[in-house]
Amino acid sequence: MDLSKYNNAGFNRGASLAKHACWLVTGGVLMSSWLPGSGWRRSVLRLFGAKIGTAVVIKPGVRVKFPWRLSIGDYSWIGEDVWIDNLAEVRIGCNVCLSQGVYICTGSHDWSRETFDLIVKPVIFRDHSWACAFCRLSPGAVMEEGAVLAMGCLGSGNLSAWSIHSNSPENIVKLRPGAPENFVRPKQG
Repeated sequence: MDLSKYNNAGFNRGASLAKHACWLVTGGVLMSSWLPGSGWRRSVLRLFGAKIGTAVVIKPGVRVKFPWRLSIGDYSWIGEDVWIDNLAEVRIGCNVCLSQGVYICTGSHDWSRETFDLIVKPVIFRDHSWACAFCRLSPGAVMEEGAVLAMGCLGSGNLSAWSIHSNSPENIVKLRPGAPENFVRPKQG
């Protein structure tokens, strides 16, 4: 790669530079602060275009790159020091838990090209999924309904519904109880 040839001019931030500048100050000073309270955090995110459901818990230290590319469903929890690095859309369903220190990455670079082109892909958390403490989710990751990603693991690709994963979609540690009666369970690896 030759970083002198990198050109990010085609990337669309999804908002005006003025809105983005206001968010950088507001997000940096308020959202990621130690101050307690979820209600005012929900309001600030909504003010900047995030879609936030009912009774969402947002703990101190949370960082969000672009709130206008974030949606969080009802009764979900966002733990301390979660970083939502959303160059692309991040959709978090209902009753989802992102434990402390989770990092959601929606962008990377094409290492096979000399120009090191930016690649962005959304990350999706379906209802009842849980990313345990200090997990990392890569661009394009989808946590299906009820999926769990074990503590400190890397999630990529599609993580099977109602299964507990360790580092990869194929590595199902065990099946999670509580699946709907009509749910067809995946085979354990």
